[in-house]
Amino acid sequence: MDIKRSDSRPSGKGLPENFTGTVRIDPLFQANDPARASGARVTFEPGSRTAWHSHPAGQTLIVASGFGRVRCWGGPIQEIRPGDVVSIAPGEKHWHGASPDTAMSHIAIQEQVGGQASEWMDQVSDGEYQGH
Repeated sequence: MDIKRSDSRPSGKGLPENFTGTVRIDPLFQANDPARASGARVTFEPGSRTAWHSHPAGQTLIVASGFGRVRCWGGPIQEIRPGDVVSIAPGEKHWHGASPDTAMSHIAIQEQVGGQASEWMDQVSDGEYQGH
């Protein structure tokens, strides 16, 4: 058994090539062989969001607080709120983030395949974020 104390995992900022706006990432657990799952609490300030991306083994988001948005390629923007669980299929191109006026925090869980958990793509334009 291994207990990771909350103060032993420093917060980080979302990389500008993968996020728009102010995003804080608090690591929760990493994949250690033979396990493949990792998780983090991600907090998005209003209007902040990920770039388009996918996950080789899919992703699960558990909304902890606030009000957010999620969108899959070719689909509509969907609103997400505390307690919602979002299941994203393997390889599905998507983005997620806060609403324009309210911050949002979620737990993100994904698995590594071949040492990779995410494939990052283009930034989400303001028009895409607003549903155009």
